[in-house]
Amino acid sequence: MARIYQLIPCLMIAAAAVMGCSKQDSSTDNGNPPLAKKQFISMGTAPVGGAFPVVGGAIAEVMNEHKEAFDWKVQAKGTKGSQENIRRLQQGELELAISNAAISYFATRGEGTWTKKYDIRAIATMAPNVALFIARADSGIESIADLKGKRVITGPAGAGFQMFIEPILAEHGVAWDDITSINATQSGSVDQLGDGSADAAFLGGAVPTGSITQATSTFTVNFIPFDEDKRQALIEKYAFFHPATIPAGIYKGLDTDFLGLNVGSMHVITAASQPEDLIYEVTKTIWNNRAEIAGKHPAGKALNEKNITRDTGIEYHPGAVRFYQEAGLWPTSEADGEPDAAAGDEAEPDAENAADQKTDADKAGAATAADS
Repeated sequence: MARIYQLIPCLMIAAAAVMGCSKQDSSTDNGNPPLAKKQFISMGTAPVGGAFPVVGGAIAEVMNEHKEAFDWKVQAKGTKGSQENIRRLQQGELELAISNAAISYFATRGEGTWTKKYDIRAIATMAPNVALFIARADSGIESIADLKGKRVITGPAGAGFQMFIEPILAEHGVAWDDITSINATQSGSVDQLGDGSADAAFLGGAVPTGSITQATSTFTVNFIPFDEDKRQALIEKYAFFHPATIPAGIYKGLDTDFLGLNVGSMHVITAASQPEDLIYEVTKTIWNNRAEIAGKHPAGKALNEKNITRDTGIEYHPGAVRFYQEAGLWPTSEADGEPDAAAGDEAEPDAENAADQKTDADKAGAATAADS
């Protein structure tokens, strides 16, 4: 019996040694580096019908195909669009989301239709949303000031278009209450302009935008110009507004270049509270595999040096900033002159809530303003 008691300490030491070796082997996988950290990521998009769900799906697929520091499982989720995405990021129900930059801008400031500030950060700026007012040529509407007292289509219900349309109107001396706001999809807008139930509509997205092309083939269109001093003032006041020229001839009846506006780019956002190392890897994966994203959806072409760190008035997440600094992409200097809205590297739109687009542009894979 004494001999057994003498053996117990030896057996305990041997067992501890075996357990230590076993634990080390499992953590290094027989000398290989430790396994990547498990991470489940939900990305908020928008209702089916616009660009957000397709672009979000493309990003999720590419991220799932490229895993390094994190063994992540990324799922693109359909939502009501930008506004819901921002709320759910704040609540911790989403890790990533796609949003319209104008809506994000006001959310971080608690302005516009937002009742409080939302602590969100940008990861990557993508495709522009080039939009403008159009009217029938026989409407008598020649300027934005002429919209006073008119029935104006301001996007789908709940889309959030008011956040970027209202500042445009105000700068031109037109209050929101000076117009009768009508909600409709882009294709529905063309129908209402055509039958006279609306006087003007704010349309846009990709250039060319399918709904505007449809309108010009149905009736003679007036492209309502921005007053140039007012346009420049908007660009100065709001970081999400950027100049964009629509080339002459891209629409029937547009005989000269149209000095327009990008009214809020599509961008990838996250909550400020997300870990820096995670967002660093997300940013790196999106950038390094941008060609694959573009292969799944044309909006990926907008993931380029000119766009990705574009200032839209939203602070970038520290993890994204760290990657862009290492990659030599931060900050991105703006090209001289006015961007051509039909340029290949800015070929896609972004805006808000579900629109039923049945145009040739959609069939060719172009997105339209339909996602907020």
